[in-house]
Amino acid sequence: MIEKQLSHNRLNFLKISVYFLSFLFVLKIVNLQILRHDHYKGVAERNKTKIISQTASRGRIFTKDKVLVAGSRPSFSLVYFPIGGISAQYAEYLAGSLSKYLDVSLEEIKKKLFLAVKRGTPVRIAENLSDHSMFLISELKTVYQGINIITEARRFYPKNSFLSHLIGYIGKISPGEWKYLRNDKNYSMDSYIGKTGVEKRFEKELKGKDGGVYLEVDSKGRLMQILEGKKSVRGSNIYLTIDSKVQVAAEEGLRATGSGSGAVVAVNPRNGAILAFASLPDFDLNAFVRRAGANGNLKNIKEFNYATQGTFPPASTFKIIVAAAALETGKIDLKEKIFCPGYFDAGSRVFKCWKKEGHGLTDFYEGMTHSCDVYYYNIGIRTGPLNIEKYAKIFRLGVPTGINMPHEKSGNVFGPSRRAKKKSYWFIGDTLNLSIGQGEMLVTPVQMAQVIAAVANKGKFWQPYYIDEVVNLKGYKTFESKPKLLSNINLKKSTWIHLRESLKKVVLQGTGYSARIKGADVYGKTGTAQNPHGEDHAWFVAFAQIDDNPSEIAVCVLVEHGEHGSSAAAPIARRVIEAALRHKLTKPPVRRQVAGQ
Repeated sequence: MIEKQLSHNRLNFLKISVYFLSFLFVLKIVNLQILRHDHYKGVAERNKTKIISQTASRGRIFTKDKVLVAGSRPSFSLVYFPIGGISAQYAEYLAGSLSKYLDVSLEEIKKKLFLAVKRGTPVRIAENLSDHSMFLISELKTVYQGINIITEARRFYPKNSFLSHLIGYIGKISPGEWKYLRNDKNYSMDSYIGKTGVEKRFEKELKGKDGGVYLEVDSKGRLMQILEGKKSVRGSNIYLTIDSKVQVAAEEGLRATGSGSGAVVAVNPRNGAILAFASLPDFDLNAFVRRAGANGNLKNIKEFNYATQGTFPPASTFKIIVAAAALETGKIDLKEKIFCPGYFDAGSRVFKCWKKEGHGLTDFYEGMTHSCDVYYYNIGIRTGPLNIEKYAKIFRLGVPTGINMPHEKSGNVFGPSRRAKKKSYWFIGDTLNLSIGQGEMLVTPVQMAQVIAAVANKGKFWQPYYIDEVVNLKGYKTFESKPKLLSNINLKKSTWIHLRESLKKVVLQGTGYSARIKGADVYGKTGTAQNPHGEDHAWFVAFAQIDDNPSEIAVCVLVEHGEHGSSAAAPIARRVIEAALRHKLTKPPVRRQVAGQ
């Protein structure tokens, strides 16, 4: 009886197990066929389809005044779709025919054809075809099966090298970049991405969403047929703070010097917005996106950014800071005249003035107006190198400006405290060199643009920025720059008055006369940086205003090997200021050049 009862219990347990498993199976069927039908249908579709991407149009880049500086235009790529096999003879004929119209070798084409067949996936034979090649290859489509031309979007810079150092360029994704972006479905190993400048900084916003051609494949991933395509979506648009007319004036002015190298940075002193950003040598942005084999040697392209990476002695433009330090510490009697015989005898060495015959008796205003070195030798000794070093740091020299560009240099503040840290001596000759911005003091053009902008607005240092806003396709702003105050110099009212008045006289009566503009008040300072390796470098910093309105522009010009700030740099500044104030100037400017610092 006991054995019979055990057998009956086992049978019941088996029945319950069968019912339970059947119930689970039914639930699974319901889940697959009803509850998650759409999900698994999509998975199944993806398993039998692949896509060959078509590059979306990158977002456009405009200047503040709506001038297009980066856009996209149609481009043609040749793709081979391996439907069926391919014989060696067929590949030979096809490759030979294609190579006549492409900048791709015969062997490279054959290699790509066989790779496509081996993998069963389409392969790009060539990109960015010329119109001539595209039409000729279109005729071959009737002879050879599998070849097709896909229309894509390619980056295009309508003004070639215009704003090149700021806009940056794009290039094919590198293995390292692909490793970082491989999980982003919007990128492939053939993608072009931003490499430098705005193109890199706002890569995700500019990228857009690629379209493509859907391909049906079998269980082994081999191509069966070509299905419908997916439309691409253009990226967001970027609006810069750059004024195109001011930028043109800056670039044309630099090129007219014949120097071949230098920088112009123009900034709005009210908020730090960059109005012009020019650096020579520049480069053709389209060189990076031309069809394969037509780029030439990109290694010869000069990417060095003089505006943020070039460090030079500030020369006599540094007298602005020396004067501010002397006025603020009470070391200057404005009416006192110091005699300049053309040199300063320091005992062990004679330091010369730029004017060999000397300036004679010179007061504060005359010393700045005519950039008398001997006057500033004396003022520098009275003020003391520690005070000069202190005010150089107050004017934010020796630190990056924060312009958000890669590899910005901080320059070098040259002073006795730095020497003391190195346990080295400080000599009177060091003080004399410091007083006229020579020696080990090094600055960048963007730093000096910040200095003169701070004089224009009486002490405010705004972080320089060049992006105004980013706008998506629906017209919504996804990014907007907000002015950021970095620091404020609290100098006495009288210091600002005398400093600004002396800079005004530089342009009205002195070495900066070639920057004079009728209808505007221009304040500026020339500089000629000594160069033991060749011709001297030319500096000019300035700001301008109309009537008593706050200044709208401050500008720094550096012309490498330009020799004199008065003749090489000041005229460029004048052109830049005229362009910035073009809507408010009613009379033609008066132009004249004066030799000197």
